[in-house]
Amino acid sequence: MMKRRLFLAALFGSAAAPLVRSVEQSTEALPLKIEKIHRSDEEWRKLLTPEQFRVLRDDGTESAGSSPLNDEKRKGEYVCAGCELPLFTSDMKYDSGTGWPSFFTTIPGHVETKLDFRMILPRTEYHCARCGGHQGHVFDDGPPPSGKRWCNNGVALKFVPAAG
Repeated sequence: MMKRRLFLAALFGSAAAPLVRSVEQSTEALPLKIEKIHRSDEEWRKLLTPEQFRVLRDDGTESAGSSPLNDEKRKGEYVCAGCELPLFTSDMKYDSGTGWPSFFTTIPGHVETKLDFRMILPRTEYHCARCGGHQGHVFDDGPPPSGKRWCNNGVALKFVPAAG
């Protein structure tokens, strides 16, 4: 009985070895883990404007058409207004006609999503992966190639122009 167990362990162990190696190799291409930032509401209030706090920390929404980022056309990055983690590049932006800065994709690993039931029907809400700041909602009416519209509150972002 013991020999059969050893034989089976050796057989399955050697068969699994290529799988373990391929998993280990594939993790090298994964995005780096984002280090989380945790601050008290008092600390956030010192760092943010009242409108930024309302949107980023209390999941608020700014008025449509109110953001100067709607008309931003330069090359650069859109970073979280709370912690400056890059969330989008200018190549990801498009004019959705909704009145909010919109993007068809994000920088991989830099946003996290969850379901939001505040409007009764569920919506996908997204937040900065570093500080947890509320950015906006994802909709399925965007352009190719993703078909997604990452609809962002402009006040939750800062634009950093490309150097040069």
